[in-house]
Amino acid sequence: MKNIFALFLVAVLAISVGCSKTKGSESRNSSSSDSQAATGMGGGDNSQSASNSQLSDQDRSFIMNAAKGGKAEVELGSMANQQGANSVVKQFGQKMVTDHTDIDNRLQQIAQQKGVTLPTDLPEDAQSLKQQLSQAQGQQFDRSYMQNMVQDHQKDIAEFQKEASQGQDPDVKNFATTTLPILQEHLQLAQSALKAVGSRGQ
Repeated sequence: MKNIFALFLVAVLAISVGCSKTKGSESRNSSSSDSQAATGMGGGDNSQSASNSQLSDQDRSFIMNAAKGGKAEVELGSMANQQGANSVVKQFGQKMVTDHTDIDNRLQQIAQQKGVTLPTDLPEDAQSLKQQLSQAQGQQFDRSYMQNMVQDHQKDIAEFQKEASQGQDPDVKNFATTTLPILQEHLQLAQSALKAVGSRGQ
């Protein structure tokens, strides 16, 4: 009888030990799975952060130059609208203010998304032109302004075409692509206005 009772106790202990090991294993597997899941989520976050990587030097340089150029177009356009002698020049100046204000606002939104602070100062050549135009009057003002607008938009179009074809950031590249037709229209208008006021000196 004692032997039977002893065997019974051994069997019960064996079952208890087996259950404990099974639960321990399940607990470890569960912890391991949770850890792997957490690691996987962390990896996803890192991947997402990597996708929001810094802009390339080309894209960043394009944004900065476009911002400076846009500010110049608005300020000089405002001068032309106020000081221009020919109505064509005045109308062109107002169009520069309207169109480039809209363009600048779109660029500002993209810059904020990319964490880029845009410059607020005019480029040196625009500052020099602004000073020159402030001392000009009548036809002299009209010719100087329109000559600059033709040259400036030719340069801008080349820069925007380069970004549209070679840019790396899709948002910046799309900005350049969608803005190009507006700049091309501006160039045609500037060329027509220059013919209207005369391209030669006084």
